[in-house]
Amino acid sequence: MKRHISRLIALVLVVVMGLMGCSSTTSVSGLTGDYRQDTLTLLQNLRTAIELPEGTPDKAEAQSNARQSINEFASRYRRDSSVANLSSFTTMRTALNSLAGHYSSYPNRPLPQKLKNRLEQEFRQVESALKRGA
Repeated sequence: MKRHISRLIALVLVVVMGLMGCSSTTSVSGLTGDYRQDTLTLLQNLRTAIELPEGTPDKAEAQSNARQSINEFASRYRRDSSVANLSSFTTMRTALNSLAGHYSSYPNRPLPQKLKNRLEQEFRQVESALKRGA
């Protein structure tokens, strides 16, 4: 009898976990599954995090949200073959790798102006590519 009950509980847990994993709610960072819109939303969030002046109380929270957004975006689109060859995606990935690398290597240091300039240039390239549909 114990064996049947334990198997039933295990089955119920598997079903519940499976249903929760398949739920269609949006992510914490606001990603919806629409690549173009998700990319534009991420660009806006990253620009906000980058442009906040040092010493602002919201700076640490903005950086934390940026890291989480980068991870979610990369997780969602990294293996999506429909976007993997788009120039907007490869440029966006380059920018995200640079920013994530700085955040992980130098979490307490501000972004250097050179990196900010490069990120802004890459963000403009991504927006331009999205307008072209590439």
